[in-house]
Amino acid sequence: MGSSIRPQGQVIGPDGTILTCANLPPRNTRRWVPRRKAEVIAAVDGGLLSLTDACTRYEISQEEFRAWVQAYARHGLPGLRAGQLMDRWAGANAEPPAQFDSGGSATR
Repeated sequence: MGSSIRPQGQVIGPDGTILTCANLPPRNTRRWVPRRKAEVIAAVDGGLLSLTDACTRYEISQEEFRAWVQAYARHGLPGLRAGQLMDRWAGANAEPPAQFDSGGSATR
């Protein structure tokens, strides 16, 4: 018997349901709610998708995916809310985020 790693056919999702490739978030997902992010994290963690496959499938960078993983590990599902991620990124940067005036242009 070989020792090669084979992808899993199903994994347990963040809410305890069984995830398969068929019921993962759609490839064209543009609105990333915390549950969908957690499902993709579970799929990669459980071997349903490789990191490369997940990033290609969902058109996200490995850095963005790693930020999801880190936020989920530290704060659970609430940490995956887009505003929560932005707050943490802003806190890590030396420069404050740009503010927008009523005309839509960025100001500092």
